[in-house]
Amino acid sequence: MSITGESAMSEIADSVQEAIEEKSDSSFHSVIAVLVALTATIMAICNIKDGNIVQAMAQAQAKSVDTWAFYQAKSTKQHMAENMGEQLNIQLTTGTFSPAARTLLEGKIKQYEAEAKRYDKEKEDIKKEAEGYQQQYDALNVHDDQFDMAEACFTVAIAMYGITALTRKRWLLVFAIVLAGVGTLLGLAGFLGWSFHPDWLAKLLG
Repeated sequence: MSITGESAMSEIADSVQEAIEEKSDSSFHSVIAVLVALTATIMAICNIKDGNIVQAMAQAQAKSVDTWAFYQAKSTKQHMAENMGEQLNIQLTTGTFSPAARTLLEGKIKQYEAEAKRYDKEKEDIKKEAEGYQQQYDALNVHDDQFDMAEACFTVAIAMYGITALTRKRWLLVFAIVLAGVGTLLGLAGFLGWSFHPDWLAKLLG
């Protein structure tokens, strides 16, 4: 969550608390105050975890880019070795050389062929490593989405608590509690690594 988002969320929570304090000290408003504090606390904990996930995503993405660049470099070296081997092989078959020169050319051809095979093997290992970083990023992105959706639910829930305090409509309170519950479930999924991911909500927020 960005600093701007945190400030906006803090302002919402403060506004709700002020709205509650302006009303009477009834048990109804006391319950709302407790729910606001509890929801804001859970959201703050989720935001800390989400910040760590975003950092891990950035690291995984950077490693993936670097590894694919390394893969491309190996691929270039492989092509160069293959081309050199082919050129020498053409010279060997079309030219006239002394036995010593022919032996030297054959040795160079074998050397380039061996290098091409080595680069091809190294490329496979590098490709697996790069794909591993991509899979790590994708898995972290799922949990990042979970925390983003949880934040949205918490934000709306806290705003609904404020409206409930002003209107005293209990159905709004129930709706806010349900939203906070969904946000808590999403946050819990992010912490425990569950695959729970409402795609429709992710697309709506995306």
